[in-house]
Amino acid sequence: MPVVGAKASTIWYVDAPDPISVLREATTSDWNAASALVGRLYPHLTAVPLGQGPISTSAGVDDDHVFIGCYPGVTVVCGSNLSVPTPSTLPESFTRPLASEHTYLVASDPQHAWGAFAYWERGEFRRSFSATPVYIYEDAGLPLVWERSFWAGEHPLIYPPGVMPDPQSLPFHPQEFAEAANAEWLGFRYTGAPHADEFDPDTLPVCGFTMYVPGQEPPPPNRSANGRGAQEPMPDAPDEQAPRPKKRWFSRK
Repeated sequence: MPVVGAKASTIWYVDAPDPISVLREATTSDWNAASALVGRLYPHLTAVPLGQGPISTSAGVDDDHVFIGCYPGVTVVCGSNLSVPTPSTLPESFTRPLASEHTYLVASDPQHAWGAFAYWERGEFRRSFSATPVYIYEDAGLPLVWERSFWAGEHPLIYPPGVMPDPQSLPFHPQEFAEAANAEWLGFRYTGAPHADEFDPDTLPVCGFTMYVPGQEPPPPNRSANGRGAQEPMPDAPDEQAPRPKKRWFSRK
């Protein structure tokens, strides 16, 4: 049986008092702010603008790309380097590059049945959790109120028929735990239909960048005789988006 779920590797910087409303109403991302931030976070690489696309298909970013969304009082960075087993060890250059009030990390990898989240307040670490269904990499800080139903066993793992649960299994799936953190803090989930007041992540645009080792980036397009490249408008997101993954948290052959 194939593993199904959403891959994500994101960190959010939040100052807005109601970030969910900001994200729900966002129709574009600030290219200038995104370009400045990608250069600040990845100074050892050259970022070439790629275009805008939805976070639903950008959060599971590969090593060659970075996606950034900049909205009033909310910024998100999607980078593969954020998927670390111990989120509390992320450097301050990533946990508070914008002097934000709140920083949220949400990451998951369905291929390894792994999920993680973390929270910083004014740069001070408060909470992190990172695990697969049978192994906890990190569980630090005081659990948050919204976590209660997970630890109480209200979101049990579902195994295929004939598969016995591992005696060391958690009472929930870490990917579902991470999705719940994302919904609590940011108002959406990557898998399944939106719940209640949640919004569809297909509607939230982010700016894409292809990352190159300096000197290996392609030449600017439309280079004129004087050596200056003509600036082109950023491409819009494609009209058709990939279907969102269905909600299935755990499977084994």
